[in-house]
Amino acid sequence: MSLLLSRRSVLAAGAVAAVELLSSRSAHAEEPKRRVVVWSEGTAPKDVYPHDIRGAVADGLKPLGDKGWEIVTATITDPEQGVDSLDKTDVLIWWGHKLHDKVTKQHVSHIVDRVKNGGMGFIALHSAHFSKPLKAILGTNCGWKGGYVDDGSKLNMIVKDKNHPIARGINDFSFPHTERYGEPFECPEPEAVIFDGEYIRPNGSKENSRQGLVWTVGKGRVFYFQPGHESYPFFFDATMCKIVSNAVEWTGKTA
Repeated sequence: MSLLLSRRSVLAAGAVAAVELLSSRSAHAEEPKRRVVVWSEGTAPKDVYPHDIRGAVADGLKPLGDKGWEIVTATITDPEQGVDSLDKTDVLIWWGHKLHDKVTKQHVSHIVDRVKNGGMGFIALHSAHFSKPLKAILGTNCGWKGGYVDDGSKLNMIVKDKNHPIARGINDFSFPHTERYGEPFECPEPEAVIFDGEYIRPNGSKENSRQGLVWTVGKGRVFYFQPGHESYPFFFDATMCKIVSNAVEWTGKTA
């Protein structure tokens, strides 16, 4: 083999390798982003949440954009009640309160199918414990039988499962005021209780209540997080944002 031929072979091989590398990078760049849809019904007070719960939660998730996540907001007045893109959704975050009964059975069935059979993650926040989707996914009433009292109690959040990905980077913390949800919680036995809670009532008495629970249902992962009453600016809190972001990655199976 001549020296000239040898050099030509090397150059040709290098050119092929370069084309393959560029093609690989191009294909990677064109891969669709993972999508999280933040849904709320639009009933939160404007003086606390000017862009409703979904706006605050979506803002808190912005760092996930650097990890390849597309963050979309939706509400009940959108086409198909905001769940028209579920087939392209990896995680659905749900906050509901006053309009639970307005969500149609058809859309609930679609959500349940995407979780159980499609592997979509589902995150229920605060009063979404009583939403039709969570009740249908878990197959229980999902009520807090100890009652609901908005008396401004303090809430001490205790990280119980420090090794769970949703607790990554989180230490015990507190909210100065919240609405109390009293045990027992009508739900299946969770795989893990990630966050416990201790309420300090205005009179100084104490009450314990679980705050963060997870399940695997079919192919999907589910996280219920109790804090998030609309009268308090929870979703602007940096620790809350971190927990919800962690939950997106865990339910979306990227953590």
